[in-house]
Amino acid sequence: MGQLVYDLDRAAEFDDRALAHLQVIIVNKLRRQESFPFTWSDERRTVTIWISPSTPLVFIFNGNRRPRLNRAWLEDLALMANSVGGLVVVPEPPADDPTAADVPEVLPADRTGTGSPRAGS
Repeated sequence: MGQLVYDLDRAAEFDDRALAHLQVIIVNKLRRQESFPFTWSDERRTVTIWISPSTPLVFIFNGNRRPRLNRAWLEDLALMANSVGGLVVVPEPPADDPTAADVPEVLPADRTGTGSPRAGS
């Protein structure tokens, strides 16, 4: 399990695979100077935090190998992050092409969301 440390002293645990996908989405939004809410749930509670370019963040991975990124999951997370409700951790969909290893670190800035990943599917 990896950790997302925010506001210097608060941490949330995520599977390394999920954390790698969240890192891509969060870093891309912050590169564009965008602020947004981020919501996740664990077995005890649901938490929403406000992430802005001034929020101190640290991504800590437990494993020593970077997980392969799933383009479909990145697209779903990007849609959520750009919706009114903000970034919400959604389950990983099946990979479109499991042999595809090259996923861009930066997603297009013009992505918009409807609040629901893959609306219409």
